[in-house]
Amino acid sequence: MSKVPDHRSDMPRDNNIDFSMVLASAVHDMKNSLGMLLNTLDGLRGECSDSLGDSTRFNTLQYEAERMHNDLVQLLGIYRLGENNLSAHMEEHFVPDFLSEHLARHTPLLKGLGIEYLVEADDINGFFDDDLLTGVLNNTINNAIRYTKSRIRLTAHEQEGYLVIGVEDDGQGYPESMQHNGTLSFKSLDFKSGSTSLGLFFASSVARLHSEGERTGSIRLHNGGSMGGGVFEIWLP
Repeated sequence: MSKVPDHRSDMPRDNNIDFSMVLASAVHDMKNSLGMLLNTLDGLRGECSDSLGDSTRFNTLQYEAERMHNDLVQLLGIYRLGENNLSAHMEEHFVPDFLSEHLARHTPLLKGLGIEYLVEADDINGFFDDDLLTGVLNNTINNAIRYTKSRIRLTAHEQEGYLVIGVEDDGQGYPESMQHNGTLSFKSLDFKSGSTSLGLFFASSVARLHSEGERTGSIRLHNGGSMGGGVFEIWLP
């Protein structure tokens, strides 16, 4: 009986595939696709504001798409951090304008959900990487939208030689296990509980990339503030 040739043995083999690079490339493509989807959703909301403005399903679709987009941005940032390829490019920004322009991205969804929002920032300039800080704020605002009752507030002031940018809401606040000062390590993430806090790890990593002399940035999570709910703060030297 003749042996049937196995053509699989003729296939080229590459045992040096960098699977993490493959995943990073796929995540990058998905992030770009979701970005296009979000732009399309914004356009639809503008064109059909009468019918979509108060649509619960449309608001849920936009919220979840934004959340996934933020997750992918963070995953790419963490990948670059692991490859020692993530750094902060400092530029000077007028903080009230930065926060107002940033919040404008979320305004259609906030209005659709009936959430009040405001920016209360001192007239100060700050030196930071706007792309990295945008990633942090996107995730933080998205979380505030999820847990707030009806109001969100962005703040900024100087304290102890640091620029302190905060996101507050009037929800139930952070559970005691999440309240935190300082920095987070990757080893502190719990992948078994279903709540890995990757967003907080990313925010903490971005804060650490901002340094001046011996001082480095950090994040702080606590409850209270002017709205009585959760308060997220990023402290940048």
